[in-house]
Amino acid sequence: MARARAVRDEMHGNRVTYSPKSFIPLTMLCRDKCGYCTFAQPPARLESPYLSEHEVLAIAESGDAAGCHEALFTLGERPELRYPDAAEWLETRGFASTVHYLAHAARLVVDKTGLLPHINAGALSLEEMALLRTVAPSQGMMLETLAQLDCHRGSPDKTPERRLATLEAAGELAIPFTTGILVGIGETRADRVDALEAIAESHRRWGHVQEVIVQNFLPKPGTAMHAALPCDHDEHLEAIALARIILPGEIHIQAPPNLSDDFGVLLDAGIDDWGGVSPVTIDHVNPERPWPVIDRLREVTEARGFVLAPRLTVYPEFALDPERWLDVDMRFPVLDHSDAEGLGRPDDGGWYSGADVPPPMPAFSRPGVVAVPAPGGFAAAGSAVGEVIAGVREGQEVGIDEIVALFGARGPEVRAVADLADSLRRTAVGDEVTWVSNRNINYTNVCTFKCRFCGFSKGPLSLNLRGDPYMLSLDDIAARTIEAAGAGATEVCLQGGIHPDFDGDYYIDVTRAVKEAVPGIHVHGFTALEVTEGARRLEEPLIDYLRRLMEAGLRSLPGTAAEILDDEIRAVICPDKINTDQWLEAHRTAHRIGLASNVTMMFGTVEQPVHWARHLVRTRELQKETGGFTEFVPLPFVHMAAPIYLQRRSRRGPTFREALLMHAVGRIAYHGWIPNIQASWVKLGLPGASQMLQAGANDLGGTLINENISRAAGASHGQQVTEDDLRALCDALGRPLRQRTTLYDLVGLVGG
Repeated sequence: MARARAVRDEMHGNRVTYSPKSFIPLTMLCRDKCGYCTFAQPPARLESPYLSEHEVLAIAESGDAAGCHEALFTLGERPELRYPDAAEWLETRGFASTVHYLAHAARLVVDKTGLLPHINAGALSLEEMALLRTVAPSQGMMLETLAQLDCHRGSPDKTPERRLATLEAAGELAIPFTTGILVGIGETRADRVDALEAIAESHRRWGHVQEVIVQNFLPKPGTAMHAALPCDHDEHLEAIALARIILPGEIHIQAPPNLSDDFGVLLDAGIDDWGGVSPVTIDHVNPERPWPVIDRLREVTEARGFVLAPRLTVYPEFALDPERWLDVDMRFPVLDHSDAEGLGRPDDGGWYSGADVPPPMPAFSRPGVVAVPAPGGFAAAGSAVGEVIAGVREGQEVGIDEIVALFGARGPEVRAVADLADSLRRTAVGDEVTWVSNRNINYTNVCTFKCRFCGFSKGPLSLNLRGDPYMLSLDDIAARTIEAAGAGATEVCLQGGIHPDFDGDYYIDVTRAVKEAVPGIHVHGFTALEVTEGARRLEEPLIDYLRRLMEAGLRSLPGTAAEILDDEIRAVICPDKINTDQWLEAHRTAHRIGLASNVTMMFGTVEQPVHWARHLVRTRELQKETGGFTEFVPLPFVHMAAPIYLQRRSRRGPTFREALLMHAVGRIAYHGWIPNIQASWVKLGLPGASQMLQAGANDLGGTLINENISRAAGASHGQQVTEDDLRALCDALGRPLRQRTTLYDLVGLVGG
């Protein structure tokens, strides 16, 4: 067991997963007669040979409402070959076989609820598995054993040949596959090793085995084996450890928690997954053994120094490589349930960035009180997160690997990362929370570029036209500037689409119009894309063009148009936009001539934590070179009306955990280099921004009179907040609120 734990810890760290599921027993009829099974029933005990479409959907809908990701279809094998009632039921409804009805039912579940089917249909042919691959991201079949045992007498589908052929067919078809062994049904230790070796060999050929279940036999009344002894506890633990040692390290090892009275000890034998756990349905295979509630599962997991994370029917290794492992029809359903690591999205209480729904409340300490991880928490397991936190406290700077580790924080680790970020915030800038009074002027929504995440811009191929195309005149812009100054704004923020009729002088004309209207107002305007495109259209060196903008009155650049500074991701979300090096060069040039700017990151579309880490490190390196960035502004992707989401090609924005970690990890990564971390109330709402202020953020950005870009993507926030709104938020945290200028002078105290 010690050796197995070491392998598990090296390969999978301190994260233990489970799949929140609905259990759908499509039919309890079966042609096999296994000596230990209570799932299979004769027709006389069932109201109908199969669940109806209505019954299937009712179970799936209850799971969807409870935040499940998986619809587990379990059924007897080929009952129509044994029972006339089953054959007649299928024929009457136009289905050639149980497998064809199964495919139909799975498709209904995907289409009507979005849940991801995982299909346990036993030994199948290559053709049958290919059919099911189109409606389910993953399939499974317990190998059980390769030994010829009495318990399988009269079970034609339980021959080793049929089971091994199914395992191989799954590999040939690139199906993420679950299999396993059943311990204590009469097999020997050598038999278990043989079965595990066969699984390992198949996986080495195809790479398709995602998890292996090591299940302990328990005798059940009414079965042929009712008088048999239950699986010996130590034998079960040894079998788990053997599985972990024999199988390739990337395969996940699972043992059902509901079949052991003290299920925490299973972690000591090397498992890293609890399997499917349902908040809405019983375990129909073991109905006498209730699932542990999720809170109990989390408590037991964390007590042994691990963190619990929900997963999908497919593990991240498969979810993040959809072209290889998923049928084209299954790729978006998996993506839609995924977080950035390819694990399952938490329910989050209906919160999404931009939605007018309060975020979930993590276990933060009260203001001014430093939270301490509970005994046996993440530090006890020597987790990667714990090691990074310890290093930062000793003054080490995080690199890409360490940043990725921090983004993987779960459970109590999230609180620990947030507490570290908050302490660094206190050291860097104190307890004051700052804000700027500003107005957004989005001068046009017509754009020649085709950023796939943008719901604001209007072009000939716009997928979602929210309102009509428009372009403000210079007089309109001047009038809005005067209104902003009258309302107390110290800044106007200028951003818009790249109109096909613009030449580079347009931006200079806009800047002059603003400064002539209100000479004392700060002009914060024009993204790296806009200034790069303006210089290109004039065939003018960028540095000269930026100097002319400065002469007209420009004083700082927003960091937008950064999205993710990684060209692998930009090729997907904004393929015709400036690339990473061009964005960095635009800001380098601006800093060189005295224009300040900020760093933004739009996250939550298709990227992964490693891309976030590269973005942070690349901009940190530029800051070390120039010192020109004033702040980091995380911008959670708002998905509701974004073309890339409506085209079923992106996630639905970040989870709240990811948004929280982005602010916290940003504080940690930029410590000593960029002093200010801003929480965007436009994307997060004020309750969400409040939590970011407890996780390293110190700034609430601007009042943003007339912000339109986030609202065009579907955000409910964004038109304006007042100083009173922000003060109420800060008062609840015991933090003072201070008005600032764009460049972080305090209004009324320094600079004005």
